[in-house]
Amino acid sequence: MLVALADDVQEHGDVFKVVRNGKTLALHRPTRKGMEDIQELMKIRHFLEQSGKVAEQPASDGVEMLVVIDHRQASVYRTELHGAVPHRITPLDTSASARHLHYVQDDSNGQRKPEQKNFYEAIAASLAGAKKILLFGSGTGASSAMGHLLEELKKHHADIFKRVVGSVPVNEQHLTENQLLAKAREFYATLAV
Repeated sequence: MLVALADDVQEHGDVFKVVRNGKTLALHRPTRKGMEDIQELMKIRHFLEQSGKVAEQPASDGVEMLVVIDHRQASVYRTELHGAVPHRITPLDTSASARHLHYVQDDSNGQRKPEQKNFYEAIAASLAGAKKILLFGSGTGASSAMGHLLEELKKHHADIFKRVVGSVPVNEQHLTENQLLAKAREFYATLAV
């Protein structure tokens, strides 16, 4: 299936790389016919989500958008679509391995690691044509990815920052996608009144 969807496939021993829409996935060849390793299956799923041609397109002009963000991932939704499939953006390691990063607190001194600029740039690119933008995120202060996104938009994307109509703290892990979209629609409805 991956070979059929790929733009390029490279094999090196028991490792093969799949390239699709500028994204690369490296996998070890399975020892059996099936893929039994859950981590490998999750890597494939995330790769397919990130490399999909539809998901890479920026928002259409005049669309109301919702960004649900934490330090591990941002999901960008068109709020007018029921059952919308979000564009998911995850921070990538800037080294040649292009692996996904996971947030890790630096235990030695209690300091947060620097934010991944490419993560926030990818989010900004997906919001380019949006009419209104609503942000949902958890955490406050230095631990808020939503706050970091707002800072990045204000500093580097003033035109997009002007279209942010609200930033609402939520615990997105306790809400389904439909509940998040319903909250966003309620928010946008109060703006229209």
